[in-house]
Amino acid sequence: MLYNSEMINSPATIVSAPSTNAGSDISTGDIRKRWFEVCLILLAAYGSSIINSIYLLVNGPGAMPHISNARWTIGIVQETTALLLLGYVLSRRGHSFRNLGFRWSLRDAGIGLLVAGLSYAAYITGSMFVHVVHYSMYGSLATGPTGKDFFAHPSVVAIPFSLLNPFFEELIVRAYLITEVVQLTGSSVLAVVLSVAVQFSYHLYYGWTGAISLAFPFLALALYYVRTRRALPVIVAHGFFDIYALFKLL
Repeated sequence: MLYNSEMINSPATIVSAPSTNAGSDISTGDIRKRWFEVCLILLAAYGSSIINSIYLLVNGPGAMPHISNARWTIGIVQETTALLLLGYVLSRRGHSFRNLGFRWSLRDAGIGLLVAGLSYAAYITGSMFVHVVHYSMYGSLATGPTGKDFFAHPSVVAIPFSLLNPFFEELIVRAYLITEVVQLTGSSVLAVVLSVAVQFSYHLYYGWTGAISLAFPFLALALYYVRTRRALPVIVAHGFFDIYALFKLL
């Protein structure tokens, strides 16, 4: 995700919400299998990103080499592969991305812009909260790496990556993860917490204060999805911020 921590400084088919006893009619074997699928998809999609994020948290932005065309291309291949894996896992149960609330709709796209505004407001609120807490504890404003420290001077390959990334993140860490956790546990709260926690973990390269600030819009998007089960608005909202961040890096 190209959410830029620099901002701190300056579905015609909509799946119905599962019942709270969603996991009661699923056999133990099926539950284990579906948890395995969840872990497999998350590992394939975000395993290396989480490890790399923790490494950069410890060693700083200087430990990451400049992102070349090859690395942007590898990112596109990895994200495409993860989405194909998700599509395959869903198809084995006779489902598709539509069962996650994803459909093409001008209405949902327009709503996505409103969701972007709400998530941006959540980001500003979260950033202010982080700064206030940091100042009260250390007597100084929070500082940390920004998008320019990692993605400065992006090549043209960054454009298709930035267009693909919102689908990759929101369909997997938001729509799929939340849908599965709710159906398997009956807990929307747990689903939202896990979604935000996973997304938070692979953004730790922005430092603790940057990642915590970003957790606020992640939470806003997760709450919107668990409430509406519409995937396109959160994809559009995410895409808005990725494209905005990309233009700031040019």
